[in-house]
Amino acid sequence: MQVLSRRGVIFGLSALGLSACVGGAGSGGPVGASPSEVPPRPVPNAGFDAWVEGYRARAAARGIPANVINEAMGFAGYLPDVIEKDRNQTEFTRTLEDYLAIAAKPERVALGQAKLRQYGGVLGQIEARYGVEGHVVAAVWGLESFFGTRRGVVPVVSALATLAYDGRRGEFFESQLTAALKIIANGDVSARGMTGSWAGAMGHTQFIPTSYLAFAVDFTGDGRRDIWGEDPTDALASTAAYLAKNGWQRGLPWGGEVRLPAGFDAGHLGRGKGKSAADWSALGVTAASGGAVPAGGSIIAPNGVGGPAFLLTQNFNVILRYNNAESYAIGVGHLSDRLLGRPAVQADWGPDRNGMTMADRQALQRGLTEAGFDTGGTDGVMGAKTKAAIAAYQQAAGLPVTGEPSLELLRRLQ
Repeated sequence: MQVLSRRGVIFGLSALGLSACVGGAGSGGPVGASPSEVPPRPVPNAGFDAWVEGYRARAAARGIPANVINEAMGFAGYLPDVIEKDRNQTEFTRTLEDYLAIAAKPERVALGQAKLRQYGGVLGQIEARYGVEGHVVAAVWGLESFFGTRRGVVPVVSALATLAYDGRRGEFFESQLTAALKIIANGDVSARGMTGSWAGAMGHTQFIPTSYLAFAVDFTGDGRRDIWGEDPTDALASTAAYLAKNGWQRGLPWGGEVRLPAGFDAGHLGRGKGKSAADWSALGVTAASGGAVPAGGSIIAPNGVGGPAFLLTQNFNVILRYNNAESYAIGVGHLSDRLLGRPAVQADWGPDRNGMTMADRQALQRGLTEAGFDTGGTDGVMGAKTKAAIAAYQQAAGLPVTGEPSLELLRRLQ
């Protein structure tokens, strides 16, 4: 969260199970962790220890108090698990259909609606101060940490020191480490209490340290900008402050699904090809639920003119400042709508590259589960667990093991 996108270094959706560090983020052990998530263990590393000694002098030269350096770096350890994650980031090629299915899955929407009721008063106060609607702030919370249930358990100082020592993006991570020490020096959190993702994103809404310094606020007035604790108030207010300072316009929707008329010219589509609401209406574009287009902006149709189409306003661009990924920003907008009870995407996405529709993929997951090969759910998303179940079934059935879904496999299971 700074001039460079808040997530300039955080890739993906943890909280989503996507999240990114979203997707979704999932998380007993420490509060906010998943049942299977435990803090990584440091291991001895003489090179890392030497790097830490050198960094101590650089931190002192940057104005970090000696007691903070001693506290934080005395606690820091080398985390090979973090290096492994940095080295093995998968370039996800999820379709937008899959992304939105995860971003707004029923469990997330139900929990989010409960959180809106629980924190409605707080979110109303935050909206009054910063002009960012509460359901939008809640949607960011939902994607980043599954509403605080998956905040991360990695010691941030150790993770950042490990990544800075590793050197692949050493300058960046050292800047984040220095920012983290400044946060500790300010008294907002202790070195041991500063936990988050493997790449240093922290708290309910996953701020990296430099973004925290630039945008975090003490909304509760207790003298600390606490984004780590059970109370999400400061984190939610900090997210609203971030969006507000990046140009959020109160009352302007992020966009939404629209319906294109028959024969619509695809040349009008694309970010950067914005038109007023009146111009879109003149071209026959309507809101997906009927009625006029709610605002001006650009329109994209990821699957072509015959598939779902989305209007994107200036507020969509502000969400991109939080995470510069088109699917993420649409995910936040779509989840924010679903939290208000608005419908799922109405247009048909059509078949995927395997010729399978969402209904086909869900039927495949049901068939595998009934055959004793657990897919972890029937959301229609062909994630790692579903592909492992497919591979196990193929092996058991004496088929070539590909781990890939197909209509032929679906027919075998029916």
